[in-house]
Amino acid sequence: QVQLVESGGGLVQAGGSLRLSCAASGSIFSINTMAWYRQVSGKQRELVAAITSGGSTNYADSVKGRFTISRDNAKNTVYLQMNSLKPEDTAVYYCYADLLLLLRITADYWGQGTPVTVSS
Repeated sequence: QVQLVESGGGLVQAGGSLRLSCAASGSIFSINTMAWYRQVSGKQRELVAAITSGGSTNYADSVKGRFTISRDNAKNTVYLQMNSLKPEDTAVYYCYADLLLLLRITADYWGQGTPVTVSS
């Protein structure tokens, strides 16, 4: 069984910072891409940032220069440092991982979501 457990969400004032963490555990052989998505009620889930196993990153235009994604491969953990937060960043943030399991099959996993609220 595989789990992605997120932490770090909460309420912050505009201009503030938060750091999200997501730890993967279970029958994992290796992790390919890890990413953060976000979703506002009634809208589609959108990619915020992604990072490959080699460390290549990409970001949504709306967060470039403000958010930084990183990962610790030894801990199977991905982070999202969010600075200069804006009210429009308010959403539920979901961790995503493209995993190679011990059974040598690939599978996509999602975390349970952590809410981020930015007040103006």
